[in-house]
Amino acid sequence: MVDPIPPDVKRVWDRWNIRGTILFSLSLQTLLVLFAPYRKSTRKKLLIMLIWSGYLLADAAANFTVGLISNSQGDDSKSGSSSQGPKENEDLLAFWAPFLLLHLGGPDTITAFALEDNELWLRHLLGLGFQAVAALYVFAQSIPNKLWISITLMFVAGTIKYVERTRALYLASLDRFRDSMLKEADAGPNYAKLMEEYAFKKENKLPTQIIMIPESDKEARATDVPVKEGKLNDLEVVHYAYKYFRIFKGLVVDLIFSFRERNESREFFQKREPIDALRVIEVELNFIYEVLFTKVQVVHSWLGYIFRGIAFGSILAALGLFHFRTKKHEFNQFDVGVTYTLLLGAVALDVIALLMLIFSDWTFATIKDPDANQGLFAKIFSGFLWLRRPIWRKYKCKIPNTEQEETPSTIDHHVLASPILLRRWSGSLSSYNLISYCLKSHTSKIHKFTRWPRVFAEKIADLLHIGVCYSFLVEFIKNVMKAITNCLSGVISILASVKQKFSEVITIVVDKLKQISGLRFIIRKISQLFSYIHIFMMGSMGLKDVLDEIIYVSREPFTKELWKFIFEELKTKADYADDPETAKRISVARGEWVLVDSDTKADRNSLMKYVTEVQYDESLLLWHIATDLCYYGPGGKEVDEKSFSYREFSKLLSDYMLYLLIMQPTMMSAVGGIGKIRFRDTCAEAERFFRERGLLSWLENKKKRENIVEAEACKEILSVTTDVKPEAVKGDRSKSVLFDASMLAQELNSLEAANKDLDKWKLMSRVWVEMISYAASNCRANAHAQQLSKGGELITFIWLLMAHFGLGEQFQINEGNARAKLIVGK
Repeated sequence: MVDPIPPDVKRVWDRWNIRGTILFSLSLQTLLVLFAPYRKSTRKKLLIMLIWSGYLLADAAANFTVGLISNSQGDDSKSGSSSQGPKENEDLLAFWAPFLLLHLGGPDTITAFALEDNELWLRHLLGLGFQAVAALYVFAQSIPNKLWISITLMFVAGTIKYVERTRALYLASLDRFRDSMLKEADAGPNYAKLMEEYAFKKENKLPTQIIMIPESDKEARATDVPVKEGKLNDLEVVHYAYKYFRIFKGLVVDLIFSFRERNESREFFQKREPIDALRVIEVELNFIYEVLFTKVQVVHSWLGYIFRGIAFGSILAALGLFHFRTKKHEFNQFDVGVTYTLLLGAVALDVIALLMLIFSDWTFATIKDPDANQGLFAKIFSGFLWLRRPIWRKYKCKIPNTEQEETPSTIDHHVLASPILLRRWSGSLSSYNLISYCLKSHTSKIHKFTRWPRVFAEKIADLLHIGVCYSFLVEFIKNVMKAITNCLSGVISILASVKQKFSEVITIVVDKLKQISGLRFIIRKISQLFSYIHIFMMGSMGLKDVLDEIIYVSREPFTKELWKFIFEELKTKADYADDPETAKRISVARGEWVLVDSDTKADRNSLMKYVTEVQYDESLLLWHIATDLCYYGPGGKEVDEKSFSYREFSKLLSDYMLYLLIMQPTMMSAVGGIGKIRFRDTCAEAERFFRERGLLSWLENKKKRENIVEAEACKEILSVTTDVKPEAVKGDRSKSVLFDASMLAQELNSLEAANKDLDKWKLMSRVWVEMISYAASNCRANAHAQQLSKGGELITFIWLLMAHFGLGEQFQINEGNARAKLIVGK
């Protein structure tokens, strides 16, 4: 029988398999240490996939290598080399085995890729036992071993690292996480004893009554300090974020809170500027992320410091013994190099972990008095925190209806432009648009991301006084890139034309072949086979959703103006939420609170049916399409500087909410309903309508300027008469809401035309804030927590901000403490 694997390949594998896999394992650890922290600050699929691959391969590579070492013990053909005997080589292999235990412990920067990984802590505990036994077995096979002291030291370090990871997973598992926050059980007053005394007094005809005597709340008295006024410095941001993290981390596991905690948090955030509130929430969410997905809980404790010191000391001692006390000439020199690589790699990774530990928010939070801001360490930490401040860059937005003028009007927005190395979340919103998706086009972005290499280049050019040359070079590169893009577009157009002609030819040929009776059956079966393959790949394997997300989902930078608007809206509602009933009504409102708000005299009852008489997912789709119809379509007043920002807020939140509904169904499962069915039915109707109106020609759309196609599509939709409700004509089998949304858009335009003091864009933007607030408070808490490891979501910031404002149902009904007392009258 022919061996499919050539002998030379086998020999190479037998000689280099252990060396290659153990170095590969070290490379994966380096990858995770350096890149895992950035998954909380980016949405780039490639980077997240790289981290995911490294996370999965790291354990597999270490386990596989331990197996190879164990299997090679005593096998001279696999363990030795031509110049050294098998015994010396077995000594080194036994020394390598504990390094794999160290690798299985994983880096501090990632213990779990998803929340579900934390629930597998018991599997890791079992793995710890098996891997420790495997390492001991390899060591026992090599006895007597010249390196036994170094092996013991590395075994201690590896065991500590593996125990750290297992304990981190255990502490972050949701059940244990919930249990760690439960207070001591409170049985309350002794009801049985009190009622026995009460019954005894009644039987003896004594006038008796039970009264409740309020007791002072010691915990409240301990924290009853004035709320800080004014802006927060960098250390104060971390200090307060850590304080509220310790209180509100129970949100992740749906715990309830006292009104004392609610009032304290509410008072603090009501006195904050929007940007300071954003910074506090940003750091607070970072604390939650690190507790759930890293080793921070285990390492940041006195016991953690002690064991981390023991592990690091063991690695250094093993390195010193190997370098100074070991006769390295007795071993293969390449294997000695591999050993040095493993030792120095372990030291380097531990040093990096130590630096990350020192400059983490957890260390900054240990500074007791952020107001003092004294001492060398405080100044160093303040300098580092200064670098991590949100960086906002001015972006000039052109106001519509003025673009044809010589000097079009602009308005300044400030986009979040912190570099990925310094930011705590992605700082972006994902956008998905129904009309653009149906037209197979891409809408232009409202704002553009800051490219930091270009920013640095501009600064350097200014310092060197070569700004003119730099501007000329940038303009030249732009023109070259534009020319290349035009050439590529021409090539794509030609290829598309060729493809169309080729398809026509193939169709004619196939039609001719079908006339042959023998081939007709074969062609039909082949067509069915390809159809089944297409359905399986695009549907059953979810490839269509993946491609749609890659092609049609875009990202918009987060703006300071949008956050200020959302903050002020929620703060205004929090001012009304003095009691739990009002807070609950506000948190469950999904547009109706805004529509009945009397900021103008306009009667908006005609819009109420699009909010209260439909399910949430239907309402979201209605307002999403209506926003686009008002944004691109004719009708309504011209946009001025005052309403421009509201217009852009509406567009951003509209596209963002559709992205959440369609692309994040797990997160929106509590409120999503049959949103995906409605979306698909609406797309089907929109595509049929656009096809009939000649708007689906791919080549024609590509030739037109951005947003022109959307504007024409919206104009066509609004041109359809909607005197009769679509449901009365089509029935309720199809869940499409395309022309219901057209009716809503016409209502909004008519309402604005009839009321001069009404700004439809302000109204729509406020409705969108209320809709996203409703979704935020009703989404499952663990879904919010899961998104922290994927770049974070704006809806999660809103969820936590609402909790800090006391908006929601997670607060106790009864307030304060009291004890019952039996009073006997005279």
